Amino acid sequence: MAPDRVEQSRAMVLKLATRELHEQIDARMMAAKLFDDRERYGRFLRLQHAFHWLTEALYRDAELNRWLPGLAERERFSAVDQDCRDLGVVVPTPAAAKLAPPMDASERARALGWLYVNEGSNLGAAFLYKYAASLGLDGEFGARHLAPHPEGRGLHWRQFAAQIDAAPIEPEHEQAVILGAREAFETVLKLGETLRDDA
Repeated sequence: MAPDRVEQSRAMVLKLATRELHEQIDARMMAAKLFDDRERYGRFLRLQHAFHWLTEALYRDAELNRWLPGLAERERFSAVDQDCRDLGVVVPTPAAAKLAPPMDASERARALGWLYVNEGSNLGAAFLYKYAASLGLDGEFGARHLAPHPEGRGLHWRQFAAQIDAAPIEPEHEQAVILGAREAFETVLKLGETLRDDA
């Protein structure tokens, strides 16, 4: 008898569905040498500021906080904003509207995909935090939003991934979660193009 097929977790499905986009972003980040000096790091901060600004309202949504306990405390826009202030980085006027709080089940599922990408970036920030340290930056100056959680990045992410998996998404809205995650990665790519030549 053939073994039962192991059903993939929602977080794993999202990882597989966005792998190519994620790899594109990683490649562009490395090619841009954003951690070679503080001026280039300022470009990275502007990208981070723009993305976290877009998603800020999702972290305050009451229903999403019921699905993902502690979500509001995970918000990093305020930390990115202070990092920009620390280094005198001028933030351009946002080119897109901030994501509105989700109004129905489909929009909430899509928001879950965006949050998956945003929180996943914190797991991958371990290397970036080390690069920032080479520029004299840390969790108290210039690199607050890259600093690890006191409990550790791995545990912090696993807890969030478990919440993503347990979120009460109806089967007909599962594709909206994937759509949201892909939109988030595509937005990062577009922001990178927009900010590439900023002073």
